[in-house]
Amino acid sequence: MCSSDLANIKTIMKRELGGYFTSPIAYVFLIIFLLLTGFFTFTIGNFFERGEASLVSFFTWHPWLYLFLVPAVGMRLWSEERRLGTMELLLTMPLTAWEAIVGKFLASWAFLALALALTFPVWITVNWLGSPDNGIIAAGYVGSLFLAGSYLAISCMTSAMTRNQVISFILSVVICLFFILAGYTPVTDLLVRFASPLVVDIIASFSVMTHFEGFQRGVIDLRDFLFFVSVIGFALFTTGVIIRGQRAG
Repeated sequence: MCSSDLANIKTIMKRELGGYFTSPIAYVFLIIFLLLTGFFTFTIGNFFERGEASLVSFFTWHPWLYLFLVPAVGMRLWSEERRLGTMELLLTMPLTAWEAIVGKFLASWAFLALALALTFPVWITVNWLGSPDNGIIAAGYVGSLFLAGSYLAISCMTSAMTRNQVISFILSVVICLFFILAGYTPVTDLLVRFASPLVVDIIASFSVMTHFEGFQRGVIDLRDFLFFVSVIGFALFTTGVIIRGQRAG
């Protein structure tokens, strides 16, 4: 990747990030995310009743929180361009479709990283109350960021499929829900009745729950890391195929 490619990606990133903060949408999203995170951590997750210095109740709910919040961020990435008729203008600029895709994705991922970083008071709180293993917490944050990136890449893909943001949102939620339920214990227990343990294990290996659990335990396994990177890479590659197909058509 040459310097001009990086410059183009940087330009797209600035354009996208600026678009978020020129309207109240970004601030509303951040407030909703922080409120829901606090509610699930302290109320539903019984943070104080657990009597332990850890953020298990914080990270446990992230796959479910991201299920709706991340598609809400990603649904506009390409749908909005198509609705406004600016996709053709964007792709006639001196940049490749891949540069535009990566720039848009990284900008939205950076926005989600900001939202996650704003939860730092939770980390401070658990350190004030006890002596947690901050290495485990840091690993949890890394896993959460890659989990959000996976959902976002899927949302980017569905956004390229349609100019309707609602349809893009629904498709993203359905696909991400599959990646959750594939390894969800009640579902795997049900599948064991109809399929062999090997088949169930293969299906469960596609679950974000299975791969996110390692990060929550403080274990950064290369296999879990490669899983999230593969999901992101495949979804963005598919986005490129869809956009080039529309461009050719």
